[in-house]
Amino acid sequence: MRARVLAAATAGVLLGTGTAVPAAHAAPPAPARHAAPAPVPCPRAPAPKVSRPPRPVPPKAVPADRVVGGARLDTPGLVTPDGAPAPPAVTATSWLVADLDTGAVLGACGPHEYGTPASTQKLLLAATMLPRLDPKQVVTVTRGDLNIARGSSAVGLLVGGRYTVETVWLGLLLNSGNEAANLLARLGGGADGVAGGVRAMNEEAQRLGARQTHAVTPSGLDGKGQFTSAYDLALIGRACFANPLFRRYTLTERTQIPAQPALKKGGFQIQNENQLIYRYPGALGGKTGFTELARHSYVGAAQRGGRRLVVTLLGAEARPVRGWQQGAQLLDWGFALPRDASVGRLVEPGELAAEAAPSGSPTAPTPASPPEWRGPAGTALRRMADGDWSVIVPVSGLLALTVGGLVAALAARRRSRRSGRRRA
Repeated sequence: MRARVLAAATAGVLLGTGTAVPAAHAAPPAPARHAAPAPVPCPRAPAPKVSRPPRPVPPKAVPADRVVGGARLDTPGLVTPDGAPAPPAVTATSWLVADLDTGAVLGACGPHEYGTPASTQKLLLAATMLPRLDPKQVVTVTRGDLNIARGSSAVGLLVGGRYTVETVWLGLLLNSGNEAANLLARLGGGADGVAGGVRAMNEEAQRLGARQTHAVTPSGLDGKGQFTSAYDLALIGRACFANPLFRRYTLTERTQIPAQPALKKGGFQIQNENQLIYRYPGALGGKTGFTELARHSYVGAAQRGGRRLVVTLLGAEARPVRGWQQGAQLLDWGFALPRDASVGRLVEPGELAAEAAPSGSPTAPTPASPPEWRGPAGTALRRMADGDWSVIVPVSGLLALTVGGLVAALAARRRSRRSGRRRA
């Protein structure tokens, strides 16, 4: 009894004084929790205050999507190679510089942050449809192709006008023609038209590994739920620059939109709006973009010293310097880095699909269905409804001749009847 009382008293003294209990009876220590390092702020240039529509709510972040290309890219802030000089201060909310050939990401600011693409989305249209469409095919513009926002960029294609697909591509990439985007998406979308074209664009984005990209319009005109990221734009831009037709189109300084004799309209010239190709030595081309919601977006590429770099930026303002100039400053910074500098990489087309597929083979995108064949009469009626003057004019002439012949025949029959009555 005395032993029990003594033991209890001893335990009370030990607990009261904080003396450690023997290790054999101690609770296991809690695992150490390492706080994530605070994001490094991106160098920001002062930008003027502008009025803009409310920013759309981006989709919920998917952790796996934020580490595509490397764990270091999972940051809303700045990521640069160790020991690299600070990048230039720009107004863009996110940007990325990468090597077109090796795929190395040289530096970025918020590479996986959601942004609004504006007309840089036309690059996804190009990556999707350039391999599908024959550049020499002659196509007719429909009234639906001109269903674009009032005041938005357009080439000036005419309803009923007939143009080669190559001319339409040039109108898209030089003048950012939104009606050209609708036409190309319709052609490549099969029986579903523009909707099928947009669906194909989203399938292509997934194939490229651009998991944060979702297209709603083929042109980049704002649409609910339409997003991309600086990293995704680099994947899409890399796919475009791998296509020789795109490289030729995007470096074209000017082209002639042909006259339309059937519509009694003359031709006219358009010029490339991407100032990088005129003012930056070694420029390879790219794409500008702007909407009130997205602000300025840009994708550009250049070559120097045997290297080809691509820059992407989203959410920029045109002051103190324009979007293409901010891109040029970031390209200069990238070219100054060592050739082995890297903070991540651009994944290869099909790579992420191959990882997800049990068989280890990427899933091929569903090919667009060809337009439904409706026979000569049905096709002619559809083209007339779409405003195709090359069909309307001859058909109208044929109808006029037919109606005129019927009227003449009826008139002759009436005259014959009256003459017979007089004879009786």
